Amino acid sequence: MYLASGEGKVSKYALVIPEVPEIIWSAVFILIFAFVFMKFVLPKMNGVLDERAAKIEGGIRKAEEAQYEADRLKAMQESELAAARREAAEMREKAREEGTRIIEEARTRASLETERMIGLGKQQIEAEQAQASAELRGEVGSLASTLASKIVGESLTDDERSRRVIDRFLDELESSTAAK
Repeated sequence: MYLASGEGKVSKYALVIPEVPEIIWSAVFILIFAFVFMKFVLPKMNGVLDERAAKIEGGIRKAEEAQYEADRLKAMQESELAAARREAAEMREKAREEGTRIIEEARTRASLETERMIGLGKQQIEAEQAQASAELRGEVGSLASTLASKIVGESLTDDERSRRVIDRFLDELESSTAAK
């Protein structure tokens, strides 16, 4: 080894390889630094990292629980919604059936009322026809009796005879009109 004592020559390895006392002191410093680092700094760092890991795991667990609860609530909501839709469909169907039943009842009542009114109308027409026929017979009878009295020249005071003549005349008149 050449030192810079006076000769002025430095070995080519002296710049790269330190001297033994420097190596020893460097090794001692590194060992002390490693001991302090491992004894004081590393446990605190591990504690902080463990604490962070625990918080992260707790957050993940809470998020999973919240997700599970949200899924449960969503499923419950969907089942309630499906039940409400079924109930609404049943209500619509019942209302439709009720409406159909009411319409049929109204039609039946209207049909019965129409038949009743037609029957009453027929009865009234028949009664009015019978009344008109009776009035007409009476008037035609009196007119025929008066006419016959004027033609024959004598009075037809026998009511029974005049009624028979009038009835026979009207019956012949009706049968001739019916034949036409």
